[in-house]
Amino acid sequence: MVRTTFERILQQLHRRAPFRPFAVELLDGDRVEVDHPEALIVRAGTAIFVAADGTPTWFDHESVNSLIANGSKKPRRS
Repeated sequence: MVRTTFERILQQLHRRAPFRPFAVELLDGDRVEVDHPEALIVRAGTAIFVAADGTPTWFDHESVNSLIANGSKKPRRS
């Protein structure tokens, strides 16, 4: 995914008020379900999500296939 697109869409999803969970689909098919705004850090085309059990997941604009807002029928692609 293009870095500027990744940053723009991820920040929009992350900052929605009220916050609503969303998914990050990675190129390898894995999916990260972002369930809380304080569990995600985004900076310079890179993000770290920390799950409720403390497990971190690192991803960047090059490893993301799509960002999916809950309730959305179509994934957002670059």
